[in-house]
Amino acid sequence: MVDPMVDVDGLDGGQQLLRDNIRRYLKENIAPLIPQAERDKKFPHEAMTGLTDFGYFGGILPEADGGLGLDYLTWAVMMEEAGYCWLSLRILLNGLNIVSGIINAYGTEEQKERFVRPLLRNERKPFVSISEPDVGSNVAEVKTRADKRGDRYVLNGSKLWVTNGMFADFGIVVARTYSETCNGELSLFLVERDVTKYDATPVDVMFTRSTGTAAFTFENAEIPAANLIGTEGLGLRQILIGLNFGRLNVAMGAVGAAQCALDLSVDYALQRKQFGRQIGSFQLVQKHIVDMTMRVQASRSLGYRAARSMQNGTSRTECSIAKLYATEAAFEVANLALQVHGGIGYATDYPIERIFRDTRGGMIPEGTTEIQTLIIGREILGISALT
Repeated sequence: MVDPMVDVDGLDGGQQLLRDNIRRYLKENIAPLIPQAERDKKFPHEAMTGLTDFGYFGGILPEADGGLGLDYLTWAVMMEEAGYCWLSLRILLNGLNIVSGIINAYGTEEQKERFVRPLLRNERKPFVSISEPDVGSNVAEVKTRADKRGDRYVLNGSKLWVTNGMFADFGIVVARTYSETCNGELSLFLVERDVTKYDATPVDVMFTRSTGTAAFTFENAEIPAANLIGTEGLGLRQILIGLNFGRLNVAMGAVGAAQCALDLSVDYALQRKQFGRQIGSFQLVQKHIVDMTMRVQASRSLGYRAARSMQNGTSRTECSIAKLYATEAAFEVANLALQVHGGIGYATDYPIERIFRDTRGGMIPEGTTEIQTLIIGREILGISALT
């Protein structure tokens, strides 16, 4: 006998209720802000405070550390709903929770108190700064350097594609470190806008336009030694663990955006008439809808599988598979949704145009499609194509 409190995807009654409440809240409180935010290219951070009640701000952290101790499947449901509403929202929540997770895992108690606690109350805005003009997928090749000088580190270098970089007041910077105990290995540093002087330049991008993407330039920028996260030289391992969590977030956000595009297309196919008939009655339109539905459902299943594997501590391959498939499928769904909508799909005041752009962007952050393919191939064959 089927448990009526468990749906086809294995969600229990509490998870279903949470999903429905989040969708209703986002539709009423965040969705109306999207058009203006997209035009102004400025995210309404103050509107996010209400999301703290749902656990979007560090809810995955243990209760003892200020979180809610959410399991990863519940978290996956939440990230899908964020993506359903607005991928810009999903991407900012991704960075916020990567930052809080890394500090909580490797930081000092003083760092947790100064950075994580205000973050969980939406009182601070964070960034994660990894990529550089010449460094993207290969994090190990980061060139920005931090030289230890007394009670300070001096930072020199450039960073690119820093999400929330124009709005954030602090964040994590990955830098090659030189000191008496570290000879060029990567470390993570907390950089505060009002403490460390650096230049932040806006970067105009095609997707998630309101997220304040920036380029950073550090010239003899001083960072207090107390802002080192964890131990010198362990930054690569620390940031890669954060990126694995990020891949789950990206995957589930893509599922949400694809589901939104599908829902809009179904509604439009039932309402729009051509040649005296609903366009949904045409075979080729039905083919588009079916193809979209298959991709959404397959993506969701892979995302939930990745979430369950994270709960079990065995998630590297599963998160890469989910991220690879879901982001590509989301763009395919958005492309078909544009076809179903025809001319109206191009209109910038209609969601399909934005979803089309935003889903294309999901194939690059947290490891490109090509990098995910090589990671999965290495795990299956035991042979790395990157060395």
